[in-house]
Amino acid sequence: MSALFPSVFETSILAGALKVLLFPAYKSTDFEVHRNWLAITNSLPVKDWYYEKTSEWTLDYPPFFAWFEYAMSIPASLIHPAMLNVKDLGYDSWQTVYFQRSTVILTELVLVYALYYFVKTAPASQKTVSHAAALSILLSPGLLIIDHIHFQYNGFLYGLLILSLVLARRKTTLLLSGILFAALLCLKHIYLYLAPAYFVYLLRVYCLGQKSIFQIQFFNAIKLGVSVLAIFTIAFGPFVYMGQMPQLLSRLFPFSRGLCHAYWAPNVWAMYSWTDRVLIYVAPRIGLPVDAAAVNSLTRGLVGDTSFAVLPNVSPRVTFILTLTFQIIPLIKLFLQPSWDMFIGAVTLCGYASFLFGWHVHEKAILLVIIPFSLLALKDRRHLGAFRPLAVAGHVSLFPLLFHAQEFPVK
Repeated sequence: MSALFPSVFETSILAGALKVLLFPAYKSTDFEVHRNWLAITNSLPVKDWYYEKTSEWTLDYPPFFAWFEYAMSIPASLIHPAMLNVKDLGYDSWQTVYFQRSTVILTELVLVYALYYFVKTAPASQKTVSHAAALSILLSPGLLIIDHIHFQYNGFLYGLLILSLVLARRKTTLLLSGILFAALLCLKHIYLYLAPAYFVYLLRVYCLGQKSIFQIQFFNAIKLGVSVLAIFTIAFGPFVYMGQMPQLLSRLFPFSRGLCHAYWAPNVWAMYSWTDRVLIYVAPRIGLPVDAAAVNSLTRGLVGDTSFAVLPNVSPRVTFILTLTFQIIPLIKLFLQPSWDMFIGAVTLCGYASFLFGWHVHEKAILLVIIPFSLLALKDRRHLGAFRPLAVAGHVSLFPLLFHAQEFPVK
């Protein structure tokens, strides 16, 4: 480790200094989202967290993230209590900005440790490429744009994901890997897209025999099942007890938001929507029917329910079936060849399938593909050949998030 320069920690200090300089940069509505969540969790009893709707930016993350916001609201109440007023919508004093920007940097230390652990536990022959991969994630343009300008906490969350992936490399820490991933699901449910790969890998490596899949390791299966169940019970148990699960689930899975996000993710449905818009002009010439109501709808493909003028409308069930279908392909290979590299590949492809075919996909979800793939990209020229255009196109697709002139040099 001493021969690798600059180290992960040294690089994190340099990156942190750059991120401090971005404190005055443009911030999106996500900044107010998280300020509002600080206020909700600090000012209201738990039973009101998922019912509060003074702001349009209601709490729609799982319970562990709500508790994460509550934990951050404690120092916030000491530093600048005014930011914790639920009724004061859009409050963004300089104290609030500096506090929230600082929490993003501090919580990103989880990512720093995860990458350090990734390099530390890598085989001796792979130390150099693992170190390079770690630095590429730490200096990720995507995390810089989304977290430190646009404003979110992805560095913290992807740190937990990477730590979970690295723990899965050794059989002695497989159980801890599964527990950590379960906790991650209770922080942000977008990682459900990666759950099939975890399920297959933990089932094959931890719960079934190495020589025969019919040799079930019952004790391991019980330990894993009880541990995961305990995590979900801690997270959701209080809301089950209060009879709030339907309300909580309606916040976590708002299918009424429509097929496409406000900023179209560059996926299959963006192409589908674009094709429909072209067909609006072509259809009358070739005799295809056009839905006039869909043509005049201001929410077509932008926000809310997405309706198409010429092509058939797409339901959540269709997107689920397509996503699962394309996830099954790498999952079969993972089941037959359950190595750690194959696991990371399956996680990457599960994320990719969800990005291409999922319902209401955000453009930021491309990190579900780029970050896991980064752990493998330098191990094989074939991986690197696929990774480079993916990383370039994926990061360029985030540029619409920065639409002010002062952020142009960052692009």
